[in-house]
Amino acid sequence: MAKERETSGGVALDVKAQVFQLNPLRDARWAEFVSRHPHGSVFHSVGWLESLRRTYGYEPMVYTTTPPGSELTNGLVLCNVQSLLTGRRAVSLPFSDHCQPLVDSSEDLDAILSHITDSMPAERWKYFELRPRWSECVSRECRTTMGCSDRYLLHAIDLRPDIDTLFRNLQKSSVQRKIRRAERERLEYEEGCSERLLRQFYDLLILTRRRHGVPPQPLVWFRNLMAALPDKALIRMASKDGVPVASILTISHERSLVYKYGCSDARFHNLGGTALLFWRAIQDAKRSGAVEFDMGRSDCANAGLISFKENWGAARSCLDYWRCSANGASIQSGSSRRRRAVEAVFSRMPNALLRVAGKLLYRHIG
Repeated sequence: MAKERETSGGVALDVKAQVFQLNPLRDARWAEFVSRHPHGSVFHSVGWLESLRRTYGYEPMVYTTTPPGSELTNGLVLCNVQSLLTGRRAVSLPFSDHCQPLVDSSEDLDAILSHITDSMPAERWKYFELRPRWSECVSRECRTTMGCSDRYLLHAIDLRPDIDTLFRNLQKSSVQRKIRRAERERLEYEEGCSERLLRQFYDLLILTRRRHGVPPQPLVWFRNLMAALPDKALIRMASKDGVPVASILTISHERSLVYKYGCSDARFHNLGGTALLFWRAIQDAKRSGAVEFDMGRSDCANAGLISFKENWGAARSCLDYWRCSANGASIQSGSSRRRRAVEAVFSRMPNALLRVAGKLLYRHIG
């Protein structure tokens, strides 16, 4: 809890820092602040927040110790998620791999977190979830009320070395060889945000999600990303003789490129389409002056995905999510047995039902 020292009649008093609330979609200070803060990411951006609002109805809000009318010096953004199925909660942020509080002072962050937790009964939130990129920001005092609910790994490639060094850092047999194979196969590469590319991407996404036993996000989510993040959200497609074989969706922000979604047709995995797409993304990011390629989070138990990312020379870091529940109870993710049962059901659904399931369910699980 942040405190200021005041004196009254020679007696020291502890006073909480005042916390204010703003709408990041309407207050122009937020976009300017995110663009200049060193930890600002695409997940803090107005475009990402607007996409969440348009698709799922999540209303974003920012808590700050900066008074109205003054230049923002800090802020923690979250979304108010309301669902008849899963209840009301505050999440920072839904469907975002990480969302670091943009608060440099530990005292100010403690004040903001204290204010949010104190507001939970009035807002009827059953819990508040924080998804920082670096958990060191969660102070010892805050950890007495917040528990670690989920743990993931985050992988990122340092793009500061020259392009030849970056290629040499790729694992030879599983990455370099596949890139060369894609070149020999003369796979066609295309990028953009057209409706045609979006439809091709989504068809591949349905195939991939079925293999993983989960429904795809609704098509409108990707359409909203394209509209709200023009010139930043980009679909990259690899095809063989006009047939799409692999695709990824990347989003650029300042000096970072984020890999957010990937999909492919398993019949063509041997052609190296996915490797070609990642290598082109790295080359483009390097040319644009980016210093990091954020490859996203991975479940700690997903050894295959972790190995895939580290074969690209990506460094791992821990990604912990923190929750404070309204009744003080520990809130953990569902059991692995239950998750496997659900995955088995989705993996057998026809495409039409799988799309409907995604459209109906995602707004309740953010």
